[in-house]
Amino acid sequence: MSFSFFKPSRAKPSPPELSRALKESFLALDAKAVVEVKALEKALEDVDKSFFAMRQMLCGDGEIEAIPEQVLQLAQEICKEDTISLFVHKLPMLGWEARKDLAHCWGILLRQTVGSSYCCVDYIENHSELLDFLVVCYNNKDVALTCGNLLRECIKYPVLAKYVLESTSFELFFKYVELPSFDIASDALATFKDLLTKHPTEVSQFLKVHYEQFFGLYEKLLTSTNYVTRRQSLKLLSEFLLETPNTQVMKRFILEAQYLKVMMGLLKDPSKNIQISAFHIFKVFVANPNKPSEIIAILAKNHDKLLMLLDNLPTSKGGEDEELEEERDLVIREIEKLSHLPIAS
Repeated sequence: MSFSFFKPSRAKPSPPELSRALKESFLALDAKAVVEVKALEKALEDVDKSFFAMRQMLCGDGEIEAIPEQVLQLAQEICKEDTISLFVHKLPMLGWEARKDLAHCWGILLRQTVGSSYCCVDYIENHSELLDFLVVCYNNKDVALTCGNLLRECIKYPVLAKYVLESTSFELFFKYVELPSFDIASDALATFKDLLTKHPTEVSQFLKVHYEQFFGLYEKLLTSTNYVTRRQSLKLLSEFLLETPNTQVMKRFILEAQYLKVMMGLLKDPSKNIQISAFHIFKVFVANPNKPSEIIAILAKNHDKLLMLLDNLPTSKGGEDEELEEERDLVIREIEKLSHLPIAS
């Protein structure tokens, strides 16, 4: 297909024309001719041109603002022609400019509505393999950051976040957050965090059903040899575990002796930040009025070591953090009470 309509002398393409151009430029990447270097370069150049035109239609060109009716029509056409699937599946083949334009346009496309329905979100919901593909693309260092960007836009919508949480590919995030590339690991952690915090109701339902499997994997992050992993996963745990919809999950968590031991171990961490974060979860175990006998026994048996750790718990300079000090004192008093209880042999 000729891209003559991209020339300034010609009128700009209509949404249906641009949608066809986008699709044809992607399909050209599948043509047998692309085995030749020059043919591949030409095909990628056409993709770049069509993406640039899409960005102009969706965002304006600096002089003329985007026309909402055209933006919506283009989103509908892209879904109708299955071009949105090509955006995702061909992502590893795209050049830097095309990936940048796609990331810029993706959120705009997802926000387009007809009545109460998001047309592109509905499309992705019905083609959920696209979400799995984006998750797996974290393994491709060239496109990992773009995939993360697209995923986080998808996760803004509860129905798509729920799918990722419940998919088999979700477990990959426990590996991704410890990838050797700091940038990719950090990006994966940002996506992981959004999955566990953006939609508390959906997260709560997920955790209730997958409690043992999820926390079994999460414990490995909390005890990782990587400082950043330990710190960030502990901080994230506090964020989603203490959410009101997760009250039942938290109540179950603080009955588990193995997780109490994990928090006790983190209280000994060389990092002051980790010690404080661990304390904020540890205190819930101690404050629980319905502590099971196993929890009581562990706290009583280790009371000397725990009191020493709590006495040395770092607080802000000059005792500015009065709330932390008050909570620490309350926990100390509770542990002292438990130390006088007989411990079952």
